[in-house]
Amino acid sequence: MDTSPDAFPDVPPAAAPPAVGMMLRDVQPGDLDAYVRLRCDPAVMAELGGPQPHERVSAQLRRDLETVRDGSAWITMIIPDGGTEVAGTVTLFSHGGVAEIGWMVVPEFQGRGLGGRAVRAVLDLAGQDGRWGLVHAFPATTNAASNAICRSVGFTFVAEEQTEFAGRLFRTNHWVIDP
Repeated sequence: MDTSPDAFPDVPPAAAPPAVGMMLRDVQPGDLDAYVRLRCDPAVMAELGGPQPHERVSAQLRRDLETVRDGSAWITMIIPDGGTEVAGTVTLFSHGGVAEIGWMVVPEFQGRGLGGRAVRAVLDLAGQDGRWGLVHAFPATTNAASNAICRSVGFTFVAEEQTEFAGRLFRTNHWVIDP
């Protein structure tokens, strides 16, 4: 199987739902249901080692709220235009001197361009903010949709790497962009 970044076409699925607009907002204490929908869903978490246990999700929300309060991370919720339901999340954080961006979209909103537009919006804000520097992304080599987002918003492919997430090692594509 060819897992190089060029192996993933930018062509959306033929039966993709129509694109929808969106807005971003900071994560809020009332987002526990959205966190459960994202982090406990087997499809959403398929490329991240599988669904998380429900009991871990509320603690993750508390940690995320603290990082947003102290300014050490941006955790934004994707809200489709005209709605109130969370469709996904984009997170920008720093670890070990590296700024990393990651995203998730619930299955019913996948294939509509929300993830790509939300990633581009956060990168635009990061460029205006100026404190993040180069931003890195590490989608699994098998995650065609996330690798396509990296290409479509202008990331440059660096290399395939082993990356740890939630105590598991994954084969990832390392991408970088100067927002």
